[in-house]
Amino acid sequence: MIIKLLELIPPNTKIDFFGHRFYAMLASIIILGGSTLMLTTKGLNFGIDFVGGTIIEIKTETAPDLPHLREVLKELHLGDISIQEFGAADNLMIRMPQQEVQPGAAEADVQRGAIEKVQAALNKEFDNKVDYRRTEFVGPQVGKELKRAGIFAVLIAMGGIMAYIWFRFNWQYGVGAMLALLHDVVGILGLFSLTQMHFDLSTLAAILLVAGYSINETVIIFDRVRETLRKYKKMPMTEIINFSINSTLPRTLMTSGSTLLALLALYMFGGEVIRSFVSALFFGILIGTHSSYFVSTPSLYYLKLRPDPEKPGTAVAEEPA
Repeated sequence: MIIKLLELIPPNTKIDFFGHRFYAMLASIIILGGSTLMLTTKGLNFGIDFVGGTIIEIKTETAPDLPHLREVLKELHLGDISIQEFGAADNLMIRMPQQEVQPGAAEADVQRGAIEKVQAALNKEFDNKVDYRRTEFVGPQVGKELKRAGIFAVLIAMGGIMAYIWFRFNWQYGVGAMLALLHDVVGILGLFSLTQMHFDLSTLAAILLVAGYSINETVIIFDRVRETLRKYKKMPMTEIINFSINSTLPRTLMTSGSTLLALLALYMFGGEVIRSFVSALFFGILIGTHSSYFVSTPSLYYLKLRPDPEKPGTAVAEEPA
């Protein structure tokens, strides 16, 4: 009885996933097209990790008037300074861009002077009742190196995943996995370009986590496809795809559902510092499940993993041992 209550997906479920592939493809085209448009027009709102600058985290005794405080800091002429609440109304995160260094001046002195100006303005505004919890500075050279290292990390991870799938299965599986990974990465980047959330090192880590999560889901379906190909030598590829996805559907619902619930709790109560990280993971799991079901697996049909046995002159593809 308890097992029956825990069965979210009835046994022998037969959803025609392959039959709905065109609707899913339309959704993917919208996601990829919109993401590409956003990235080319708006770009990413890179955090200080990548572009350099200063972060000052403070706590005040009372909730400040943010519009007035923005005007106060704007009068310092230190560039586009952003202020946002950091978990609570009296916790603020101030982001200050990299200051231009004049010839003959020391960069450290220029940046330190800018920080002191901001602190002096804050102390005057709040009658010296400001708790400075964190002050971090990232130089432009470090930001460029982090950006370059981040791009290499994503490319190496995707290349390694593709190589693993290629050698473990057939080349068709490797191509399908790479299409899904590109789909997921571009989709997440498009979300951050559309919302202009800060894109920093934690977001990059979330993209790598999504790539691993998505490929794990894809490998499980690929394993079921390979097993079914060996067991049913003449079953059409469309039926193999539907059977493989349906047989892994309960596991997907349990794992993805529980992970999304945990991420929802982190988004609501985790605070601003991890919000971009959680947002990337939450959206990435949704789009990663979509790509596993409607991008990587259906691509096996179009890549002729098994030719249609009903057509004359075609042979059933032999699977490697």
